[in-house]
Amino acid sequence: MLHFYEPTEYQPKCNALYETYHRQLFRLIPHAKIEHIGSSVNPKSFSKADLDIDVAVSQNEFEHSISQIKRLGFQEKLNTFRTLHLCMLESQNNDDVAIQWDVTGSEFESFILFRDRLRASVDLVEQYNLLKLNSVFLSMNQYREKKSQFIRYVLSL
Repeated sequence: MLHFYEPTEYQPKCNALYETYHRQLFRLIPHAKIEHIGSSVNPKSFSKADLDIDVAVSQNEFEHSISQIKRLGFQEKLNTFRTLHLCMLESQNNDDVAIQWDVTGSEFESFILFRDRLRASVDLVEQYNLLKLNSVFLSMNQYREKKSQFIRYVLSL
């Protein structure tokens, strides 16, 4: 069963983790664009209490910079979407942190657009929270499909 937390239950921890990882990432790759994304950055969003970070680098630096991030205890997520412009990584530090590593200017900057649209609309956040609360008895795959549909809807606005 999925469990979603209210913002006050998880956001302070996620914000502190983001600040820690931001500093570490900036030291490793100072020219990267590092952004806090996902529900933990939206003040009224329910969440599984995980942290998502978007890191964008130039195409020339993409593959090399992925090897750099592994020094912080991250590895590529298996069985997930991977392209020449996107790599999903997950922390092996038992802190439930994921990084979307993408190429600056690519279509995958949609993570930022989705975040910004939710930040600008209380109505969209409420819809997203309702989707989550109505998904607690779904499998993770079913939840991800519902979530993907919602993301596509928000990005189409």
